Amino acid sequence: MLKGIDPLLSPELLGILAEMGHGDELAIVDANFPAASMARRLVRIAAPATQVLEAVLKLLPLDEFVDAPLTVMEVVGDPAAIPETVREFQAAGNAAEGRTVGLSRVERFALYDRARAAFAVAATNEARLYGNVLVRKGVIRPH
Repeated sequence: MLKGIDPLLSPELLGILAEMGHGDELAIVDANFPAASMARRLVRIAAPATQVLEAVLKLLPLDEFVDAPLTVMEVVGDPAAIPETVREFQAAGNAAEGRTVGLSRVERFALYDRARAAFAVAATNEARLYGNVLVRKGVIRPH
């Protein structure tokens, strides 16, 4: 354990976050997501996806050079629907950055393709549907 570090951030996940560069994506996915078959690097976290995103965003800056540094999966058959998980992802991004953060929605298989290409996949125990979010890392500017 370290002071000031959320206990959800395991040593393995901390290493992944530290190794990521500007523009790399982390996929935080729910329990139904085929994480093991898609991940280049896989870390498992026994917590809901929204809590994992909040913990990650305490350390990881969001990319401010893109319109939407957060991406979620559209609801199959109802792409205009906004699930509770998505509202919580939006709120977490806004709170972490102190501003309204862009969030895009993509079709299911497009999200799968991006998860396959992601730097890493963090598989959570999120039981709610549509608990998947791609997080694009930004830069930390010198003081």
